[in-house]
Amino acid sequence: MAVPVKALDRAKRRLSSLLSPLERASLTLAMLEDVLDAALALPGWDTWVISPDEAVLEIASRRGARPVTEDKPPLSAAIRQVEEESMGLGADALAVLLADVPLVTAEALSTAVRTLGPVVVSPSRDEGGTNLLLRRPPRAIAARFGRDSYGKHLAGAAARGLPAAEVRRPELAFDLDVPADVEHLLEAGRDGRTRSVCVDLELAERLRVRT
Repeated sequence: MAVPVKALDRAKRRLSSLLSPLERASLTLAMLEDVLDAALALPGWDTWVISPDEAVLEIASRRGARPVTEDKPPLSAAIRQVEEESMGLGADALAVLLADVPLVTAEALSTAVRTLGPVVVSPSRDEGGTNLLLRRPPRAIAARFGRDSYGKHLAGAAARGLPAAEVRRPELAFDLDVPADVEHLLEAGRDGRTRSVCVDLELAERLRVRT
């Protein structure tokens, strides 16, 4: 399972109106740790974290995930890099899980990776993005993360005559991108590093002031 993470100075820019660059970096690392809690609990799956950022790779190594230094941006290039490395190791499957899904659980991930078929897709809440893409083999279809990626992944599977299974779980569907997502996370009431960072930064009060 590959978890791509941007350089911290480029992460979560859509939260710039609410958070400083250092605060965005802290939130990004907290989300990564919450995602790793779930990913590393999956039996039979190795977890790779691919990033150009040394702090991110250090956390991956400390947690027992495999750190992979990103050769070049953007996300599409990073995913191609892990595709090549996984296939070089003889992997018959590759799951890509985004690093900004802090409510994800091992149980939700287990449901996704145990779903049969050559292509498994878990959409974001608005069904525009893809928060998890599982392919058997790793290049069964092209990874098309970004705007409208959910529809593009389904279309890519259809173009190749491959069935695509959809896994709809709220724990996988939530991604934290904009200030309104912070409010949703706090209202969810689930403990985790991401929530702790939001509480420590008093983001609920900041959001009230904004409105």
